[in-house]
Amino acid sequence: MTALTHDTRSSRTAAGLLFAVVSATSFGMSGVLARGLLDTGWSAGATVALRVAIAAAVLVVPGALALRGRWHLVRDNAGLIVVYGVAAVAGAQLCYFYAVTYMQVSVALLLEYTAPVAVVVWLWLRHGHRPSGLTLLGAAIAATGLVLVLDVVSGAELSTAGVLWALGAMVGAATYFVISADEDNGLPGITLAAGGLLVGATVLVVAGLVGVLPFDASTADAVYDGREVVWWLPVVALGLVTAALAYVTGIAAGRRLGSRLASFVALGEVLAAVVFAWLVLGELPRAIQMAGGLLVLAGVVVVKLGEGRSPLMVEPVPEREVSGRPAA
Repeated sequence: MTALTHDTRSSRTAAGLLFAVVSATSFGMSGVLARGLLDTGWSAGATVALRVAIAAAVLVVPGALALRGRWHLVRDNAGLIVVYGVAAVAGAQLCYFYAVTYMQVSVALLLEYTAPVAVVVWLWLRHGHRPSGLTLLGAAIAATGLVLVLDVVSGAELSTAGVLWALGAMVGAATYFVISADEDNGLPGITLAAGGLLVGATVLVVAGLVGVLPFDASTADAVYDGREVVWWLPVVALGLVTAALAYVTGIAAGRRLGSRLASFVALGEVLAAVVFAWLVLGELPRAIQMAGGLLVLAGVVVVKLGEGRSPLMVEPVPEREVSGRPAA
């Protein structure tokens, strides 16, 4: 029984890590794909809104089928779905968009990706999950690596408004990790993703209609390192890969790893963005960025070690005596 429990827990962790890597890689592709559209006249608002809307349209039917008629789960968790869509989908996107209008992209990313630290603090204060020394050490190592990957040490200007918007994006990202890891609500992961993306798409479209978010688009071919691609290909990829696939696998990862570990593994999104920028845009990473990537990976490993190997608690099945009477 002990061996079986350990094997089950190990396989669940392995599957969670795989889902987390797929999610981080998918999210990391978004900036590179969007670059080709932005350079031809697309606004960030229109790009993000269409990306989220496509993902919502793709997932809404599978999300409904996953309920198997249990529509009361949607009613019971309507508030949670709205919070997920507003904060984790639309809020994080809008806040990051405004942050980069006031400061360098690398600095905005660095502030947004303090989300794992926010998750650790939230679990500590709200649920009493005090982080171990190894977890804190891993967080420090990963944070140092992130600074190097984003090359912030080369010098960057700070803006008060930009910092506030970036911190808003951080809150949205932390909300994504915490809600994604919650299995107690009974919602299938794909249903949560579909509902959140549908709410997020609605918020983004309304923001565009009222003029809060600039909406501009173009049918000109997107260009990636001198190679032209018909405009709708990156648009479809943004919706299917960097949103639909990324959110579904991210929720699956959070439910298997927990919000704390999943949030640190998600730092791989920054590494993936650097690699895709190299492969697709021809932007070679510097040696200091590569060293930072190794530190991020090392930090994630240390955080995993800090999670410990506490046994999986399973409620025992009541045994019955030979006479058929319940055991005392």
